Amino acid sequence: MHSPAQDSRVAHRFSTSVAVLVLLGAFVPGGTVLAQSRNLAPGFTSLPKGTKVVVMPVDLELFSISGGGVLEPKADWTEEALKHFKAALVERERTLGVTAVELNEQDADELAEVSALHAAVARAVALHHFGISSFRLPTKEGKLDWSLGEAVRPIKQKTGADYALFSWVRDSYASGQRIATIIALAALGVGVQGGTQTGYASLVDLNTGQVLWFNRLIRPRGDLREAAKAAETLNALLDNFPVAQ
Repeated sequence: MHSPAQDSRVAHRFSTSVAVLVLLGAFVPGGTVLAQSRNLAPGFTSLPKGTKVVVMPVDLELFSISGGGVLEPKADWTEEALKHFKAALVERERTLGVTAVELNEQDADELAEVSALHAAVARAVALHHFGISSFRLPTKEGKLDWSLGEAVRPIKQKTGADYALFSWVRDSYASGQRIATIIALAALGVGVQGGTQTGYASLVDLNTGQVLWFNRLIRPRGDLREAAKAAETLNALLDNFPVAQ
């Protein structure tokens, strides 16, 4: 018969083992359910093989950060970044297992309001679903339960597709003056932020408007002004995308 002290040690080892298994389940390849459920809507796992997906024009803009921290739009940087990002997206489409459809310029202009709506919904998802716990909405119960509603119907009518892939990216870079400010304040023990890369991507059901998959990218690195780095950003943004099966 075990002594109380021995029983206590056994119970402690058991609880510790359970805790380790739970943590491993969240990270190892065979235990990705918890990680995936955060990016996927309830009941959704993957797309049908060869299904038709409209790749919406990326909503992208680049900025320079002044010495005082003001974001200044850079049209030439944005134009260059769009070329790199679009090229990277075409390459990535081949690996998704879907039939990708691009909108022509006229249709893209007519659907600009839908893209703007997506940007607003994406910010809400990033804040209330992926943000700190105090911003979580109790009514969502931790589920990816968001929709663009009937606003997406015109996309289906124009293309005949059942799904759409939206992407939104903002990238900022510290100017020479900003770098000088960062260095000067660092010497005084004050931390000042440099550039930040922020992106959202959503897979939306065009029949219901429901967001089926969502991913958020926020980091202090990356450079969309270079082709290779733009491709790396796209791959990071589409990480865990539900490849068609």
